[in-house]
Amino acid sequence: MKNASKMAILTGALLFGASSLSGQTVADESVPQAGLNIPEKLTIFGENDPNVRRATAVVNGDIITGTDVGHRLALIVAANGGEVSDEERNRLRLQVLRNLIDETLQIQEAEANEIVIASEEINSTFDQVARQNFKQDLDAFDQYLRSRGSSSDTLKRQIKGELAWSRLLRRNIQPFINVGDEEVNTIIERLNASKGTTEYRIGEIYMSANQETAEQVAVNMRKILEQIRGGGSFVAYARQFSEASTAATGGDLGWVRPAQLPQSLAETAVQMQIGQVVGPVQVPGGFSILYLIDQRQILTADPRNALLSLKQLAISFPEGVSEAEATANAAAFAEATQNIKGCGAANEMANQIGASIVDNDQVRLRDLPGPLQGTIAQLQIGQASPPFGSVEEGVRVLILCGRDDPQSASAPSFDQIMSQLENERVNKRAQIYLRDLRRDAIIEYN
Repeated sequence: MKNASKMAILTGALLFGASSLSGQTVADESVPQAGLNIPEKLTIFGENDPNVRRATAVVNGDIITGTDVGHRLALIVAANGGEVSDEERNRLRLQVLRNLIDETLQIQEAEANEIVIASEEINSTFDQVARQNFKQDLDAFDQYLRSRGSSSDTLKRQIKGELAWSRLLRRNIQPFINVGDEEVNTIIERLNASKGTTEYRIGEIYMSANQETAEQVAVNMRKILEQIRGGGSFVAYARQFSEASTAATGGDLGWVRPAQLPQSLAETAVQMQIGQVVGPVQVPGGFSILYLIDQRQILTADPRNALLSLKQLAISFPEGVSEAEATANAAAFAEATQNIKGCGAANEMANQIGASIVDNDQVRLRDLPGPLQGTIAQLQIGQASPPFGSVEEGVRVLILCGRDDPQSASAPSFDQIMSQLENERVNKRAQIYLRDLRRDAIIEYN
């Protein structure tokens, strides 16, 4: 599941976590030797402040500037609404530099294999990110990035790295991955036998660790978890820092059953609530932060896939309205809307009470905010939901005008399962591939 299609951001994390005073003596008989014959009592000579020494790097002749690091860091800070402490910013800067080093190695290796990513392809993907993830056109998105201290160039470079590495893996690794028909058929049989049990859609941020780095990696992941729980974007952190191949899709693992996960992740997932983020969870080779996006019953129709026809009635409050006035207006709105006799009377009611009205016949129940799903699921045709909203955004109700329940779910196809198995094996090979690139690289830090 884990691979190195993204950056190994915490390799050498002990440099960040250790005190580095000149002439400091360190004595810790519990430190593993890892075959390196390290003295149990040692002295670190000289200053070693990674925030100063490693601001830029030259990777096999390609320069990573402080501006490159700053622009990429700004993407993460923007995803957190700008609410990042100075301490956290310094820690993230170190991780971003390591990301950029791995990204540079990936691009270099792709170019050495005569893989060229056309600018048109990069721009097309950039356009998709702007429109799908940020709901903005290119000009507005470019202005948004610059206003946050970043640039479109840094995001395009990340896109180039992801495309180049993916294409390189498809050429150099995927053709040598074999998945037998018998393996796929066995999985299909297990799925059919598991009908009705629960599977989970999970987001994951994975970071590798060994005995020497485990403690510091766990500390860093807890800080990331704090940022996410404080309103930071899980997708943004996954894209920048996860070492799993799913980093390019914001950490989304897709739908998985507990049996497909490492035991520690499976035990955690089955106890989570939708929308919950937990971690760090120790897994073979490192740690993971988990985000439970959704859950469903295997090969069973999910009621939340029902397609709804809805009318929305909404009122807004004048600027400066007092809380008491807003509460009174909301109560009157609630009383009026609860007496609506079906969707046919909704337009007339909207005119009477001065409410705006919006129709939407293609709303999937699962796409509504979590707190609303249970409420709307209990409505009969023609009934209105309780009012919801805020003083700032106004109050609204949803009226259920129609509902098409889902049909029975079907198992993933033979080809889909084979593709998933192939991807897992490519991911494992990719981790080794990038490790070897790091080992052979000539890197100068300034």
